[in-house]
Amino acid sequence: MKVLLWHVHGSWTNAFVRGEHSYVLPVLPDRGPDGVGRARTWDWPASVEEHAPDALPEVDVVVLQRPHEIELVERWTGRRAGVDLPAVYLEHNTPPALDGRARHVLADRDDVPVVHVTAFNALVWDCGRAPTRVVEHGVPDPGHLYRGERAELAAVVNEPVRRGRAVGTDLLVDLAGRVPLRVYGMGTDALEPLAPGLRGRTADLDQASLHAAMAGSRAYLHPFRWTSLGLSLVEAMTLGMPVLALATTAAPEAVPGWAGLVTCDVDALVARARRWLDDPDEARAVGEAARAHALHRFGLDRFLSDWQQLLEEVTR
Repeated sequence: MKVLLWHVHGSWTNAFVRGEHSYVLPVLPDRGPDGVGRARTWDWPASVEEHAPDALPEVDVVVLQRPHEIELVERWTGRRAGVDLPAVYLEHNTPPALDGRARHVLADRDDVPVVHVTAFNALVWDCGRAPTRVVEHGVPDPGHLYRGERAELAAVVNEPVRRGRAVGTDLLVDLAGRVPLRVYGMGTDALEPLAPGLRGRTADLDQASLHAAMAGSRAYLHPFRWTSLGLSLVEAMTLGMPVLALATTAAPEAVPGWAGLVTCDVDALVARARRWLDDPDEARAVGEAARAHALHRFGLDRFLSDWQQLLEEVTR
């Protein structure tokens, strides 16, 4: 079938477009948020097509990811999502706050299923009448790239200063004074005035280069307080890295005890980090267990199979 979707979340899309369908991505001259088109940092298959809004082909289903795409679908295709065109709404994010009152934009409709990427997200969103499903993340296997030759932690956080405590920016600043830490992601250069000890502030790496760089660090740190399960955490495990994560949102379910340490005790995270920095053999063994777990739970075949079943149900 032909699947219409916007290139919103690069890592998620990188997995999704590796299925057996044709994938139609809108493209605009400026390649802005509503028309990014094909990725430039991944090698996507030829089945991923980019088309201008006035030249979109007939599609069988649309995967919505942002509220205003409902209007874009009707304006650009002449069809109404969930009415004239089968649709699902993929919810990547947690609600703005955990107060039990976050009502989803589709809560008053029953013709477009809301698909959550974690069971935690499904629990905390009020989706009202909308049918809900959970399809957990999947990632292509980058290979067992872990080397761990640098006695440091690696973290991946985009725009940490703007996003603040939700992504653990204050923890990065604190931990940089206690253990060697290297942070990757867009806008990480803004951390330097806050934490001179941070190293390797690197942006604009393609995914393969980022993975190779991460794999040189002894362990991965996931400092996020309030966000959906970050794909960088799953990718780090798949690389063969031992992981340290806050016990928030979906992380406790995603990382078993043999794959790393998940806790809200920051001092315990620091202690485990120092232990692994001093014992590369233990770090490597934990990373191998993390990789085995990630390949089983977040493997690409399982992810694509789950989506295949869902799309068949919606278009039936």
